[in-house]
Amino acid sequence: MRLVYNLIALAVTLAYLPAYLARRKFHRGFLRRLGILPQDLMMKRPIWIHAVSLGEAKAVRTLVEILRSVYPQKQFVFSTVTTTGNKIAREMAREGDLVTYLPLDFSFSVRNTIARINPCIFIIAETEIWPNLISCLFGRGIPVVIVNGRISDRSFRGYRIIKFLFEPILRKVSLFCVQSDSDAARFVALGVAPQNIRVSGNMKFDIEDNPRLEDDAAGYRRKLGLGEGDRLLVCGSTHPGEEELLLDVYRQLSGDYRRLHLLLAPRHPERSVQVGDLIRKAGFQPSATSRLGQGGSKGEKVFIVDSIGELMGYYAAADLVFIGGSLIKKGGHNILEPAVLAKPVIFGPYMFNFRDIARMFLDNQAALSVRGSGELKTRLKELLDNPAKALLLGVRGRQLILENRGATGRILKEIESFLPASGSPLH
Repeated sequence: MRLVYNLIALAVTLAYLPAYLARRKFHRGFLRRLGILPQDLMMKRPIWIHAVSLGEAKAVRTLVEILRSVYPQKQFVFSTVTTTGNKIAREMAREGDLVTYLPLDFSFSVRNTIARINPCIFIIAETEIWPNLISCLFGRGIPVVIVNGRISDRSFRGYRIIKFLFEPILRKVSLFCVQSDSDAARFVALGVAPQNIRVSGNMKFDIEDNPRLEDDAAGYRRKLGLGEGDRLLVCGSTHPGEEELLLDVYRQLSGDYRRLHLLLAPRHPERSVQVGDLIRKAGFQPSATSRLGQGGSKGEKVFIVDSIGELMGYYAAADLVFIGGSLIKKGGHNILEPAVLAKPVIFGPYMFNFRDIARMFLDNQAALSVRGSGELKTRLKELLDNPAKALLLGVRGRQLILENRGATGRILKEIESFLPASGSPLH
């Protein structure tokens, strides 16, 4: 079975290689994906945490800090697949840690990487099933724990088709800490033993409060040149095919709300030039945030976030927030980041990647869902004309987050069961 999987993986890699080259995704860390690590690497049974991308890396921040406090002498390895996730990982790393890219799931690359790192535990944020990687860890007696586990509608359909391939791999995972009862039921349907599953909640609710964000909000508004009476609509993590819709809505609103400004934050900042062209086509002059001075420029109407790591600051500066990837079939993005700041949140009909969170917010009247760009315009007008309603929406969202915190602590207790007591050296 493993030979069949390796052949399939090789075929997929070769088929995807031209697109990989065309999109210029080769970077200095690519050798790590082949299992080639620095010759002078010295690791002593580290805790290895894998977070595929930006959202997963952010979600494990609090867990990492708590683990450091419990095991202060331990080294950490952080692996990602995307460069945006890698940036967050580098922010979490300390001296002696390793930040790397997950090896491609070939037997040779995972064997070499695991042998060099030799972790005491491998922690996967959310759900990534890599048969060779998990099999190799299992064979070496290294526990594998999935935290914040979830299975989207699309992934569940796919996994069920190839259950015969994935069920033996899932049974090699030591523990699944999942977000909801529905996620637990899906893992059971795929062959995971119920006793290996814990419903621990969603770690993303444990998003850190940042007391400085109030000051940061004022600074970001100054950077954009916004005055006291100006309103800012932030559209976070937008995608191709969506920006055009958002710009059309803004164009219609801007005639009646002349002090309303729009900030687009593409999910992939490298698309900022393309998004700038769309803004010009819509009749506006784009302003890239990286080129703005601290005092901003009065009169600018549409901004593009063209750098990584500043979205929370712009959320703090926002009066209204739209969650990208939800007007088109991308599945939406993180509601919780603006909600923890008590910002009124709106999203489109396609939130299947955050299905349970979106439903929870709607059930508690803590966010608004729209079916398309026409309804988005109507809802934005309602909030702009009724600031008290917008304020209440934001307050409810923050309260919902506070009521659902605690997943990280529950997950920590489960992880500790695989490791020696905090006062004992890890071997």
